[in-house]
Amino acid sequence: MDLVLTEDRGPVRVLTLNRPTSLNALDRALLEALEARAAEAAAAPGLRALVLTGAGRAFAAGADIAQMRAHSPLEAEAFSRLGHRVTGALESLAIPTLAAVNGFALGGGCELALACDWIYAGESARFGQPEVNLGLVPGFGGSTRLVRRVGLAWAKELVLGGEPIDAATALRIGLANRVFPDAELAAAALRAGEAIARKGPLAVAAAKRVMHESQDADLRVAHALEQSAFGLISATADRAEGMDAFLEKRAAKFQGR
Repeated sequence: MDLVLTEDRGPVRVLTLNRPTSLNALDRALLEALEARAAEAAAAPGLRALVLTGAGRAFAAGADIAQMRAHSPLEAEAFSRLGHRVTGALESLAIPTLAAVNGFALGGGCELALACDWIYAGESARFGQPEVNLGLVPGFGGSTRLVRRVGLAWAKELVLGGEPIDAATALRIGLANRVFPDAELAAAALRAGEAIARKGPLAVAAAKRVMHESQDADLRVAHALEQSAFGLISATADRAEGMDAFLEKRAAKFQGR
C-alpha cells in the first residue's frame, strides 16, 4: 500500500497521507514516504502548487505512539530530526503548499499543516499540540512554527494546555485561513491551487522565498531582499508577458521563464 498517494490535477499535485485505519498516524515509514514525495515535487517540471491532505477521517492524528513508546532517547531525537526534515522539505518547496485539513490535525499532524504555506480546514477539523498529555514536547516544529502562525499567547495555550481547538477557533486565531463544509474542502483546496497555477510561477516562488527569508531578518535586510528580488524578477520573460497582457487586456500566458 502506498503510504502517500500522489495525484496530479493539471499543474496541482495532491498528496494524500494514506494510513486511514490509524487516522494517518505518522510513523517512520510514512514520514520517509512523505519526504520522498516532497523531493519529487521539488524536481517536477510544470508543477505550480501542492495540496496536502489525509485519507479517511483525519488529516493526521499525530505521531505513531506505539512506535514511539519503544524509542530510546537517541532514537527519539532521530525521529524528531526526521520529522523536521519532512516539515522543512515541505516549507522550502518553491511552489505554494496548501494543507487541506479534514478531521484531526494533532501533534505531528498539526505540525505538518503548519509547514504548509496556508491551511484550509473542514468544519469538523480539530487542531492541537497534545504532547504534554503524554509527557512529551512537540517534536516536528510545533513550538516554533505555531508561535509564528498564531502568536506566543495562543501557542502557549495550545502547547502547554494540550487541548485541541475546533475549526472556528483555528480560523479566529489565524491558524486556519478559511473553513469550508467538509464536503467542499477538497474542491476548495484544488481551486486555490489552480488559481495559483495561473500566476507567474517565478514571481510566486520569489515572493515566497523573500517572505520566508525575511521572517527573522532585520527590517533593513528584509527590505534589501525584497528589492533584490524585485530587480531580478524584472529580467524574466514572465514579467514582460504579465505586463503586456495587462496592457492588452488579455489573460497572461506564463512560461516560467
